[in-house]
Formats: sequence, structure tokens, C-alpha cells
Amino acid sequence: MSEAAIDSLRVLKAAKHILNDRDPIKEFSSIMVTLEGTVAAILLLISSGDHRNASGMLNEGLVHGVEQRLALAAANIAKEDK
Repeated sequence: MSEAAIDSLRVLKAAKHILNDRDPIKEFSSIMVTLEGTVAAILLLISSGDHRNASGMLNEGLVHGVEQRLALAAANIAKEDK
């Protein structure tokens, strides 16, 4: 299995844990609080607790990467609609 496939499985597993059987529409705000806490914790862990470095990783890397993934998802949906 490729690293990309393994990473996709990790993403799905993490999403399931964050949702934790909650309704994504009705419990949107509590899911977002869990997601925000998770992202902050991971960034602090990989930056050895340096909040400035963690903030930089969020602003310079994570936001851009999330935007790219959302654009890719939108492009894939557009292809399916054709």
C-alpha cells in the first residue's frame, strides 16, 4: 500500500474519532471545538511546544494545504457531475 493510501486511511480514522458518532450538522459547533483543539495540540507537539512556531506552521502550511484539499474535492465533485 502506498504512503498516500496509508495517509488517507489515517485521515478517515482521525475524522471518525473527531466526529465520535456526533451528527455533523446538528453538533457542528462541538465538532469544530474538538477539531480546533486537535489541530492546536498536534501543531504544539510537532513544534516542541513553541507556540510561535506552531502558529507559523498553521498560517504558512496548514491553511494552504487545507485550501488545496478543498479545491481538489470541489474539482472531483465537478468531474462527477459531468
